Amino acid sequence: MTNPPPATPAPPAGGGGGCPMGHGTGAVPLSGPGFHTEPQALYRSMRRDHGPVVPVELPGGFPAWLVIGYRELHQVTSDGELFPRDVSLWNQWENIPADWPLLPMVGTPMPSIYFTAGAEHRRHVEMVVPALEAADPFEIRQHCEQLADRLIDAVCSRGTADLVAEFADPLPVLVLARLVGFPDDEGADIAQVLKDLADGGPGAQKAHLRFGEHMSRLVAAKRVHPGDDVTSRMLAHPEPFTDEEYALDLMAITAAGHLTTADWISNSTRLMLTEDQFADALSGGRHSVAEAMNEVLWEDGPTQILAGRWASRDARLGGQNIARGDMLLLGLGAANADPHIRQQVTDQVVRSGRGGNSAHMAFSHGEYRCPFPAQEIAEIIARTGIEVLLDRLPDLELAVPPTELVRRPSAFLRGMTALPVRFTPVRTTGDAL
Repeated sequence: MTNPPPATPAPPAGGGGGCPMGHGTGAVPLSGPGFHTEPQALYRSMRRDHGPVVPVELPGGFPAWLVIGYRELHQVTSDGELFPRDVSLWNQWENIPADWPLLPMVGTPMPSIYFTAGAEHRRHVEMVVPALEAADPFEIRQHCEQLADRLIDAVCSRGTADLVAEFADPLPVLVLARLVGFPDDEGADIAQVLKDLADGGPGAQKAHLRFGEHMSRLVAAKRVHPGDDVTSRMLAHPEPFTDEEYALDLMAITAAGHLTTADWISNSTRLMLTEDQFADALSGGRHSVAEAMNEVLWEDGPTQILAGRWASRDARLGGQNIARGDMLLLGLGAANADPHIRQQVTDQVVRSGRGGNSAHMAFSHGEYRCPFPAQEIAEIIARTGIEVLLDRLPDLELAVPPTELVRRPSAFLRGMTALPVRFTPVRTTGDAL
């Protein structure tokens, strides 16, 4: 749950110099099929040519630094004073057009848990995290089992499905909608809203407005009729927040938890269907499912690159001179593949005799990491969803050759656009009773 909710307000005026192509011709374009097909090969070439901190060029020619070394990423995420998550520091703002396509991913200053820094960020954390912590994990699992069964019931009798569109994408947001406090009949529309936002197409702006309207209505409803849900617990926090702050934080919780969890499910399922060793691991029961899904976070995590941090002053990092206001992109996927840390992980697993290791950067690290309760919620949803899927449809197989599977066209997010499968038709849960 590391991705920010899409943000659409206009960027701040002014903000410093720097011109496009600020790194010169040696910068690596942060686009292209290499990020979608073989990102680890691309990261290896970056590491060979530039070291652990890589000069990159964002669409439009705007410069940034991609941190791909595990130790350097740990340093950046551990030092909130030198590298705060304060987008207002960016020294490129005067060059950024209002319709820049990465603006939703980078964000603009706004009063939410994701787009604030320092003391203001901690104020939001003190309100949001306890509201998430109070969610009952057994209840989350029950919601997930019920909703997963409902989604599988819709396809199980026909013997074919697209596991992305018909299972992995809708399941997390339907569960999150219940936790946040929406009635079930609004879950489907919120799922569509978030899909439109993630696609970043012509409907994204309208989807963002609809998303905000959903949350504003929810805040108003829970003021009148509070319940046992995240929204009501946020409203009961002793320090008052504005309705805009409540709505923006709820948007952050829902959006950040949805897409990454959906991709975690689809990436795990893809590996299960294409790699025998992974399929064997998933078939060994709940413990092995948890370990196998942890391995996905190492090898094929949903968030490959996360924006970002901004240097509060000139600094030296990984052999590179970082200027005040430079953007640092967190190369979470690349850091997980850093040969230095992977050798340590391998040695540790061999010594301990256990599979799995949770020192990955899939949830980021430091003050601005994905909050631990949110990580636990994502893990329950993803693991339970896959357990129900394997129980209900045990003979799943790909309906197309693996080479025909298409990744999302993003350097930042790693997920599938579709996952067509076939299986032996089975009865719905209602028929089985």
